[in-house]
Amino acid sequence: MLELAFETFARQWGTQLTANVRVLSQVNCEQVLMQTYDEYAAALPATTAMVLFSIEGLGASAVIQFSTSAALGWVAHMVGAVGPVVAPERKFTQVEQALLRRLMDDALEDLRYSLDSMLVADVSMDGVQYNSQFAQAAAAGDLMIVATFAIRVGDVVTPSTVAIPADALLPQLGEAHQTSLVTNARQLMRGQVAQVPIDLALQLSPAKVKPGAILDLAVGDILPIPHAQDRPLVLTIDGLPFGRAAAGSNGARLACIVVSTDS
Repeated sequence: MLELAFETFARQWGTQLTANVRVLSQVNCEQVLMQTYDEYAAALPATTAMVLFSIEGLGASAVIQFSTSAALGWVAHMVGAVGPVVAPERKFTQVEQALLRRLMDDALEDLRYSLDSMLVADVSMDGVQYNSQFAQAAAAGDLMIVATFAIRVGDVVTPSTVAIPADALLPQLGEAHQTSLVTNARQLMRGQVAQVPIDLALQLSPAKVKPGAILDLAVGDILPIPHAQDRPLVLTIDGLPFGRAAAGSNGARLACIVVSTDS
């Protein structure tokens, strides 16, 4: 559920960045894991932007972290810069912080929407820290749910993380995701497998050739294919033969008519 929630957040955040920065942006969620705050902070660059968010009822704060250089590029695009922006790693000015707060307000709104019933406490932005070792968003041993992202704004890609105290999310997970009884596990598994996407292809019978023939191939060479013209093509699933089908069309699209299946 957390992975799905953060993937939703990534899509929403990418859309918001595109609208605010006015440059095509995309955010991809790479992984979700649980770490102590000490482990999380130790993995961050020494100098970085850590936007802290207080959570009602908790002493620990949530964090949205990203490169200050990348953030300065976002701000530059917001005020009209065109093309790639190369900025040094430095603290934000008051004007830059005001524009960044606008981006973070939208990101927080997307995060609350994505987590839905898993994040019930009020969350508000506190400020920005620039040293990952001194930010003190939580106690060293506090558990954090950490999601890592890749943010692409134009041609510039930067890593980012979102860290939320586990105590803010885990109590609601059981309520949001009721455990199914094992009595219908077989039925649930069959239903899930039936929804897994697979590659379906229509192909000619493969031709066996020696490596020397491949190395000597040139434009204009003719390779005989051992597939009769009147024989249906091979229908394969993930490269494995499944049946036979004849090529055809359905309106303006190519199609095939299944003539047999392998039992």
